[in-house]
Amino acid sequence: MLQIAATELEKEEGRREAEKQNYLSEHCPPLHLPGSMSEVQELCRQLHAKIDAAEEEKYDMEVKVQKSTKELEDMNQKLFDLRGKFKRPPLRRVRMSADAMLKALLGSKHKVCMDLRANLKQVKKEDTEKERDLRDVGDWRKNIEEKSGMEGRKKMFETES
Repeated sequence: MLQIAATELEKEEGRREAEKQNYLSEHCPPLHLPGSMSEVQELCRQLHAKIDAAEEEKYDMEVKVQKSTKELEDMNQKLFDLRGKFKRPPLRRVRMSADAMLKALLGSKHKVCMDLRANLKQVKKEDTEKERDLRDVGDWRKNIEEKSGMEGRKKMFETES
């Protein structure tokens, strides 16, 4: 696996080097150094002319960038000014009943009652004898002690009859 990765890296390096050579051959003509002084001076003049042209393009681009940056800042300032004029107050929580909310939404024409508590059935708790006995018994240990022995049995017979 490492060998395969190593070969892939070598192929990638070779491909990059070939791309570099192609780019340089297209954009940079091979340099031929002239032998006489006048030819060298002419070559320097040509190079300076190319440098001047590149500097002019660079300056023009910088001016365009500065102009667009200034326009962007102006637009942002206008945006903040507009936002400042129409500043909305923070909203507060309002507790409303369902009836009040429906009245606010539908208007006073509609009479809708959303009092859900009034619609609930009321169930009365019936006192059954078992529940009453359980309440009256209280602590189960006392009940056991009362029923133990002859007196407790005697009371049981008396209550049944």
